[in-house]
Amino acid sequence: MLFKILNIIWLAMLPIFELRLALPFAYFKYGFNIYESFLLSVIGNMLPIIFILYLLKFFVKILSKNIFFKKIFDWVFLRSEKAFSKNYAKWGKLGLIFFVGIPLPITGAWTGSIASTLFKIKTKDAFWLIFLGVLLSGVIVSTICLLFENIALKWFL
Repeated sequence: MLFKILNIIWLAMLPIFELRLALPFAYFKYGFNIYESFLLSVIGNMLPIIFILYLLKFFVKILSKNIFFKKIFDWVFLRSEKAFSKNYAKWGKLGLIFFVGIPLPITGAWTGSIASTLFKIKTKDAFWLIFLGVLLSGVIVSTICLLFENIALKWFL
C-alpha cells in the first residue's frame, strides 16, 4: 500500500504528468477511491511547487552563468511566457488559477510556477493561486474519471 501511495505522489510530482495522470492512475489502476486519488494527487502535485516558487530565481541566477543551462532556461521561460501571457493579460492573477486548473498539455502547476516568476507575482500569492488551480484541475479530472469510467478503464487497463 505504501508503495502505491508513494508512486501516485511521485507521478503527480513529475512536470509533464502532474495530477492529470496521477489521479486516474490511482483511481483506475491502484483502486483508490476518488477522494483518496484526489488527495494524493494534489499533495504530490504541490510538493515540488513549494521548492520551485522559492528556489527558482536562485537556481536560475546561478546556473544561467553556464551557457548550456542558460539556453535551457531561456527555452523553458519563453514557452511558459507564451502559454500564460494571454491568460494574464485577460484575467490578471486569477488567470493563473485557470491556467493551472485546466488539465491540458503545457498548463499545470510547474508551468504556472515558472509563469508566476516571469510575471513577478508575489510568491505567497502565487502559491495560493496555483493551489486553487490544482484543486480545480483535480475536480475536473475526477469528474471526467467518474463520468467516463468505462472509456477510461479501457484506456488505463
